Amino acid sequence: MIKKFRLEGLDCANCASKIENAIKKADIVENATVDFMTTKLVLEAKDENMLEAIAVAKEIIRKMEPDIIVKKI
Repeated sequence: MIKKFRLEGLDCANCASKIENAIKKADIVENATVDFMTTKLVLEAKDENMLEAIAVAKEIIRKMEPDIIVKKI
């Protein structure tokens, strides 16, 4: 399953890369991409794990960049 989110307040390409790499390392996440230009996060996980994967991704983002607001597209 794939879910897309807008990362409002993402203003640094390096931050986007760090967030992407950290989310990819989470065991429950199959794949993740963060596009700095569109401020879009694409999160991929198994259907049964998606809610937990979203929670993990949001927690990683909150810890790394607390000013970013994650909104579902």
